[in-house]
Formats: sequence, structure tokens, C-alpha cells
Amino acid sequence: MADTRSTQLADVIRSDEAAILADWLSLQIGGAASRRDLIGEPELKQQCADLLAALRNAAAESDRFDAGSRVWQPVRDVLAHVTESRARHGFSPSETATFVFSLKQPLFAVLQRRIADREALAREVWTMTALLDQLGLFTTEVHQKSRDSVIRRQQQEMLELSTPVVTLWNGILALPLIGTLDSARTQVVMESLLQRIVDSGASIAILDITGVPTVDTLVAQHLLKTVAAARLMGADCIISGIRPQIAQTIVHLGVDLNTVTTKATLADAFAIALRRAGLSVTKSPA
Repeated sequence: MADTRSTQLADVIRSDEAAILADWLSLQIGGAASRRDLIGEPELKQQCADLLAALRNAAAESDRFDAGSRVWQPVRDVLAHVTESRARHGFSPSETATFVFSLKQPLFAVLQRRIADREALAREVWTMTALLDQLGLFTTEVHQKSRDSVIRRQQQEMLELSTPVVTLWNGILALPLIGTLDSARTQVVMESLLQRIVDSGASIAILDITGVPTVDTLVAQHLLKTVAAARLMGADCIISGIRPQIAQTIVHLGVDLNTVTTKATLADAFAIALRRAGLSVTKSPA
């Protein structure tokens, strides 16, 4: 990494902080990357003030401007907080990095007014540019990690929402499955079903695969694992939604479902569950 050193940048920020902040804020509000729909002016001003203050303090502690060093950790902390907030609000990585890069122009304007010597000015401008480039790249890394975290959380929430365990009757649960049943989702299915069996003390669980588009060997094995886990918890399982195409596929694959009660519809499975529970449904007289 280039040996970037500065002798005046800390003093420049300290003496002209208000002007730098005002110019920086004005550039962002009027710039092409302005997102007034995602962030209000008071919040934007606070983010700018926090970063500028952190830059001022770090620059005062060390004349070597290495954004990855310990002295600059408070600056990285402020930027990480700003970036994570912007990632949650929908800012793109480039829009977030522009927040940092747009500080170059106000700083350059102040340096140009204060430093007459061209060599000294070039040195200070190079230091400022290298530092802000490092910090801009830092925001893209944090932004990517934040978005990945949001995506993982949303995927987990979608898995949980797509596997609702409902109570059909006292002691009878149903788990309607919709979409592809892979290993990750099977784990969520089993955890949801087993937890509801424990909470409700249910003795019968119906796995309805009407909404599962295809059943291959892997899906069948996942179903058998879920059935086995439920049985270990003391609940008997019935699989409903066995369409002709799925029945043919299961036979063709040689998957053994002989130990599991299967039915074509959820209504048929529910009728069996009621009989096993010693219950019956009768039509009331008109």
C-alpha cells in the first residue's frame, strides 16, 4: 500500500469543518445519486457529520493515512453503521460508495484555498484521494455482507412461512407443503412439525404434498425422514396429495412407502385421522 502521509489535513478539517459539511451535504442533495425517497435530509446530515468528525479525530492522531490501521477503526465503525443502514433501506453499493467519494470535492476546494505550494497541495490531495478510495471500497465490502445477511434472513423467514403447521382437530395436525422440498427446507419442516407435536401433544400428523410439483428419490427420502422423526415423537403420519403421476414416479423409483399411509386428498387423510382418533363426522338433520 502507498505510504500516504499528511501534515495539514487534520487542521483543514478542524478549521473548516462547518463549510466542508455544508458543501458536502449540498453536493449529495443535488447530485444524481441523491435518494430523497430513501433517506431524509436530517439523517443524511447526521451521517455526514459523524463521518467527518471521525475523520478529523483519526487524522489528528496519526499522520499516516492507512484506512485499515487501528487508528482508523472508529472511522470504519461509523462507515459500517452508515453502510448497513443504507443497505437495509435499499441503497445500491455504488450509491453508498458515492457517499464517501463525494467528500473529495469539498476537501479539495479547502485544500486549494489554504495551500499555495503546488507540491504540498499535490501531496495532500493524493493523501486525501487514497484515503477516501480505501474507505469507499470498504463500504462496498460491508454493503455486500449486509445484503447477504438480509437475503439469508429473508430466505429463512420464507422457509418458515412456507411450512405452516395447522391444527385440524384436537390431536390432529396438518402440514401442507408447497414447492420444492430440498434438504434445507426438509430441516425446517421437521423442526416445525416436531415442535408443534411437542407443544400440542398431537398423535396424528398429515403431510400434504398436493403443492409439491415433482417427487424424486431425494424428495421421497426427505418425506420418509420427516415421518420417522414424527414417529419418534409419538405421532403417526399420513401422507396426502399422492397424485397418479407421483404414484407412478414413486413406484418407478422403487421407493418403499409401504409403511406409511398415503391418500390422494387431504380430505381422505383427515377422515382416516378422525377414525384413528375415535371420532366421526355426521351430517346434522336439516
